[in-house]
Amino acid sequence: MDLHITLEGRGDLAAQVYRQLLDAILDGRLRSGERLPPTRELARRLEISRNTVALAYDRLVADGFLVGRAGAGTFVSAEPVRGRAAPKGVVRPRAIWRELGTPTALPAGRYDFRVGVPDARLFPMEAWRRLVARELRIGIASYGRPAGHEPLRGAISRHIGISRSVHAGPGDVLITNGAQQALDLIGRVLIEPGACVAVEEPGYPPARTLFRSLGARVTGVPVDAEGIDVGAIPRAARIVYVTPSHQFPLGTPMSLARRAALLAWAERRNAVVIEDDYDSEFRFGERPLEPLQSLDRAGRVIYVGSFSKTLLPMLRLGFLVAPASLAPALREAKRLSDWHSDVPTQAALARFIDEGLLARHIRKATREYAARHAMIADTLDGDERLRLVPSTAGLHLCARLAPGVSVRPVPGLVVERLEAYCGESPALPGLVLGYGGIMRDDIPEGLRLLRHALTEQH
Repeated sequence: MDLHITLEGRGDLAAQVYRQLLDAILDGRLRSGERLPPTRELARRLEISRNTVALAYDRLVADGFLVGRAGAGTFVSAEPVRGRAAPKGVVRPRAIWRELGTPTALPAGRYDFRVGVPDARLFPMEAWRRLVARELRIGIASYGRPAGHEPLRGAISRHIGISRSVHAGPGDVLITNGAQQALDLIGRVLIEPGACVAVEEPGYPPARTLFRSLGARVTGVPVDAEGIDVGAIPRAARIVYVTPSHQFPLGTPMSLARRAALLAWAERRNAVVIEDDYDSEFRFGERPLEPLQSLDRAGRVIYVGSFSKTLLPMLRLGFLVAPASLAPALREAKRLSDWHSDVPTQAALARFIDEGLLARHIRKATREYAARHAMIADTLDGDERLRLVPSTAGLHLCARLAPGVSVRPVPGLVVERLEAYCGESPALPGLVLGYGGIMRDDIPEGLRLLRHALTEQH
């Protein structure tokens, strides 16, 4: 072990060594059972006498913090008493970071209807381990390219071209650490301080918060049954963020007429549309409408996708497809941000897609999610206290609460409120029910508890 000990002057060096070793034990840097360097070796490193180090060791042994074992060495015997903490400091972040705060995590519960959580049990873990192990055996040791692993860029371009009709070649794809980093890179490249960014209302809170953190004035635009109200987008907006395939959190798709109107708005306003296609793979009904990206003829749409919902959130892999005019700046933003995403994981995902495992997983998961979706819809249909918002895709359903109806807490039941997805506009009373994190057999009892939790005010 390479211990860092700093000696000042020549006075009582044994006491200095003792104090610094004691601090390292107490704050947990040296853990119980760890072996210290022999006295001769540490004395040589510190350029002091061996007797000085031995004296410090003896004091720690006498105090019960070290123990000597004949023929084995000297070991830490005490558990840490306190944790080591950084100085409190006087430096403060920009005001926006004090305003944003930290989201409150939902408590755990058996009947977990949290949103955006895929079922990890459906993921083909053994196949994934095989692919990752293969890439680790190859041992890619050099830095990767900021735009991403070339085979993965090609695999993604083929996948979204076939499954979503997205117009993109391998060179148009930029690999990111999830969709959130894709939005961050876009914001870094496009958002000027004080710029107006339009988002859906209700909408995806992390996107809204991210754009605000980059200095944007974020304005919520109402969403109706056809999607974002294009006529309500502020004249000053030059960026609009939408989830047209499966509006988050309501779940309705944007109509073809509204898509055309949004693209025409972007052309008139010299604006950019960010299309987040976050869970469009899981569809249970009619054929999906064409993505905005495939309808775009002027190069104003940036298409964002993620594998967090399709596969596993822990993989932290996403991508974006941008017009050629933005691609160099976005690649440079990625390089300056974290240089590149994890290369072995990218390489494993490329093979996962090319071997047909992604398509097979999506088919399997879609069948299971469709069954859960139908179970929730059938159970809640007809309950006058809840009005389901029509949805034929994704990992959640939205239900509007009837006037005067509220939801009281029930132990073990985890549900999200629609109000949490509203910004500055009046909150919408309702619930957002995810079904990726709850087993199908637990849904009936979870919904029974939910209906029991609904209370009416008279």
